[in-house]
Amino acid sequence: MTVRECTRCIMNSAVDPDLVLVDGVCNHCLRYDALLESRVVPVEQRPAKLAQVVEAISRAGKGREYDCIIGVSGGVDSSYVALQVKRLGLRPLAVHVDNGWNSALAVLNIERLLRTLDIDLHTEVLRLDEFYDLQRSFLLASTPDADIPSDHAIQATLWKVAREHGVRFIISGMNFATESISVPSWSYGHSDWRYLNDVHRRFGRVPLRTYPHFGFVTLAWTTFVRRVRIVSILNYLEYDKSKAMEELVEQLGWVPYEGKHYESIFTRWVQGFYLPKKFGIDKRRGHYSDLINSGQISRAGALAAVAESDYSERLRAEDEILLLKKLSLTPEQLAEIVDRPASSYRAYRNSYGFVQFLRGMVNRLRKLGLYPR
Repeated sequence: MTVRECTRCIMNSAVDPDLVLVDGVCNHCLRYDALLESRVVPVEQRPAKLAQVVEAISRAGKGREYDCIIGVSGGVDSSYVALQVKRLGLRPLAVHVDNGWNSALAVLNIERLLRTLDIDLHTEVLRLDEFYDLQRSFLLASTPDADIPSDHAIQATLWKVAREHGVRFIISGMNFATESISVPSWSYGHSDWRYLNDVHRRFGRVPLRTYPHFGFVTLAWTTFVRRVRIVSILNYLEYDKSKAMEELVEQLGWVPYEGKHYESIFTRWVQGFYLPKKFGIDKRRGHYSDLINSGQISRAGALAAVAESDYSERLRAEDEILLLKKLSLTPEQLAEIVDRPASSYRAYRNSYGFVQFLRGMVNRLRKLGLYPR
C-alpha cells in the first residue's frame, strides 16, 4: 500500500493507519490548529493570565504547608515545571512514583533538582510484585500500551496526595508545544481503569491489592467535590524545549539524556525497540511533529532526526537483562511476545467512548475559560 504522508509534519500512514489528509495536511496538524487557542495562552496575554493562575493557587493554598503538587521524574518537562513553580513563588510538594525502573541518571537529576530548589519530596513506592505483574500482563496482551500501568499509577498517586494534603492544584508537565499529538492506536488507557483491569484479569497472576488506580467515581469526587484542578503551567509560558534544557543544565546541573521519557529504563526499551519492532510505531514521529507545529524544529530537521537510531543494540541488551529479571520472563518468552500478532485496546473491555466524551468536555470548558489550560 502507498504510504500517505503529511506535508506539514512527519506523521504518515505507516505509523498511524488512521491518518487522514486534507489538502495534504494530516488530522493531527488540523487538531493542533483547532485546539491551539484554548490550550496555549497568546503571547500578549501571558503575563496577566499567569498572574491570575498563580494568585488562584496561592489563595487556595493559604494556611497550608503546600499550595500545589508537582510530579518529578528526572525528565526535562517535569524538571522545568519545578524550576518555574519555584520562580513564581509557589510552595510545591514534589511527588515521585518509584516503579522500579528509574535510570541512574533520572535519580541523579531528581536529587539535584530537589536539593537546589529546596523542594520537599513524597515518594510513592509501588509494590513491585503487583506492578511488574501488570506490566507483564500488558506485554502478553500484545497491545502497544505497555507504559499505561506507569501512567495510570502516576495520575492516581498525584490525585491521592493532593487529597491527603488538601491541595487543590496539580501543576503538570504536560504541554501543548511538545505533547499535542494523541494517537489512541499508539497508547490508550491513561484514565481507563476498566481497560487496565480487564487486561490484568486475563493475563495477571498477582492480585492488585495496593496498585494506585482510579475509576470515574474517584475522578468525579476529586474534580467536583474536592475541586482539584490540573494546570499545565508550560502552556502559560514560551516553552522552547532546547532552551529549557540549557537552562536546567546551567541552573540545576541537570544532565541531558537521549530520547523522550528515556529516564525510565522500561520506557526506553518500549519506545526504542518494542514499539518499532512489533507495531511499526516510532513515537519520535509524533514528538518531532509537535516540535514542527510549535516552530521548534524544521520538517527537514525532524526527518533527519528520525533517520538516526537513538537506542543502541548494546543498551537494548543491557535493558533486556533487567526486563527478563523483573518481569520473570525467559528470553524465549520475550521473543514469543515480540513475535506474536499485534492487538489493541479494542480487544479488551474499555470505556473509550466515555473517556473521549470527558476529554471533549474539558476542552470545551477550557475554551470557555472555566478550566485551566
